Amino acid sequence: MTEPSKILDCIAAEPGRLDRALVSAFPDISRTRLQALIAEGAVSVEGKTVVEARYKVKDGMAIRLQLPEAVAPEPLPEPMSLNILYEDKDIIVIDKPAGLVVHPGAGNETGTLVNALIAHCGESLSGIGGVKRPGIVHRLDKDTSGLLVIAKNDQAHHGLSGQFAAHGRDGRLERTYLALVWGQPERRQGSISAAIDRSPANRQRMAVSRSANAREAITHFEVLETFGAPPVASLIACRLETGRTHQIRVHMAHIGHPLLGDAVYGAGFRTSAKKLDESTQEALKALNRQALHAISLGFDHPGTHKHMHFESPAPADFDRLLTALRLQNTDS
Repeated sequence: MTEPSKILDCIAAEPGRLDRALVSAFPDISRTRLQALIAEGAVSVEGKTVVEARYKVKDGMAIRLQLPEAVAPEPLPEPMSLNILYEDKDIIVIDKPAGLVVHPGAGNETGTLVNALIAHCGESLSGIGGVKRPGIVHRLDKDTSGLLVIAKNDQAHHGLSGQFAAHGRDGRLERTYLALVWGQPERRQGSISAAIDRSPANRQRMAVSRSANAREAITHFEVLETFGAPPVASLIACRLETGRTHQIRVHMAHIGHPLLGDAVYGAGFRTSAKKLDESTQEALKALNRQALHAISLGFDHPGTHKHMHFESPAPADFDRLLTALRLQNTDS
């Protein structure tokens, strides 16, 4: 290990796996991080380096961990304006605008939310996985607006990740989205349970799939309003039970009601825009993205364990399209 490090010593409290003994001794460090440190040769038992997380330790064994200090982040800090709804030493809640990429990646190495958070948080980032960067526990597509919670240290990252991994089934996590979809679902309320995997035809797209790699995906929806007779579009609320890439967009397209403005999953519905009046067509064109907004987010604070709830009003472009649909509904 070449980075400066601090030495942490502990005694195994009971027989079992090495990684579990470390989690018990150092609860502020995530198990994933500890497993990585073991594999890197940063852990010794009774003076002998061990690189297997499943190594069996006995009660009373001496364990030493060389914990690297957080190193400079790979993404560079880039100051930009952020709509911060809440911040403390553990977490930060952001109302993300449409058009902002969350994490650096191919074609988006700079100008992301992560770059902005590194600049904003500065030294208050104690490091995620040994690197001074914010902990992204969930994401929104570039062109989806709304609420995100981000961890500022390993302990918070571990606590939030557990809630997202539980998919809200333990009552701690809640995520609700507003979406405008073409047509009207057959039922006013319903659930879509259909596993999602990358499309074999286009790896940039996701698709409902029965492949061995497909991951469980469940979306609950409720129709809030319909527009037109017969309905040309509907406003729906979607509550995520799981959080897969493009989940709402894929699921709504799967049942035949893709999102307005979704060029990826709703391309076959472009002609439906002709059913809209001129002002509504202009509002849809101005939106220039899928009509999807993360309107509410609830979770237990990873430090205080107090339940927190945040709401974000629909942004101007979404609201303009919704208003136009309502006016067209009145006029028809």
